[in-house]
Amino acid sequence: MQIGKIFALWLGFLLLGTFGCRPSYPPTSSTVTILDVKSGKMKEMPRIQISEEEWKKRLGPDVCLIVRKKGTEQPFTGAFNHFKKEGLYRCAACGTDLFSSDSKFDSKTGWPSFFAPVAPSNIEMKHDWSYGMMRTEIVCPRCGAHLGHVFDDGPPPTEKRYCVNSRALQFAEK
Repeated sequence: MQIGKIFALWLGFLLLGTFGCRPSYPPTSSTVTILDVKSGKMKEMPRIQISEEEWKKRLGPDVCLIVRKKGTEQPFTGAFNHFKKEGLYRCAACGTDLFSSDSKFDSKTGWPSFFAPVAPSNIEMKHDWSYGMMRTEIVCPRCGAHLGHVFDDGPPPTEKRYCVNSRALQFAEK
C-alpha cells in the first residue's frame, strides 16, 4: 500500500512538471509579442523554428551546446560574469533583447546574474526537473534557446536571480 502512495505522489509531481508550466517549445503560435528596447514598443515577431543542423551551422559547437542542448558553462569562466559595460544583453541565437546592464548584479555564483528581464514577455519560463531537482528554466521566447535558470534569492526589487550562461548572450553597448 505504501509503495502505491509513493508512486502516486511521484506521478503527480511528474505530471505537474510536465503540464503545470508555460507552454514548452515548440510553441503553438507562430509569433510572439516582445519588447523591442530600441523603439520602446511591443512588437509581434515570428518565432524562429529551424533544424538542429542549421542551428549547429549558425552558432558553432560551444554556443550550440548551451542554447540547444541545455548545457551549462563552468562557473567563473563566462565572458560576461564580471563584465561591467553599459548596454543590452541579447539572445546569442536570435538577437532578442533579454536583459539590460541596469539589472545586472554580482551574485557571486560564477554566472552573469540579473534581477529582471527587459520585459516579462522577453523571457519564457519552464519547469526543469533535471538532475533530481525542480528548477525554473529560462528560454528565449523567439527561438527556444536555453539561457539558464531563475531563482528566488535575488536582490530587491524583484528578489529574483536570473542566472544566465555567457555563451547564451551577445552584448550591445549603449
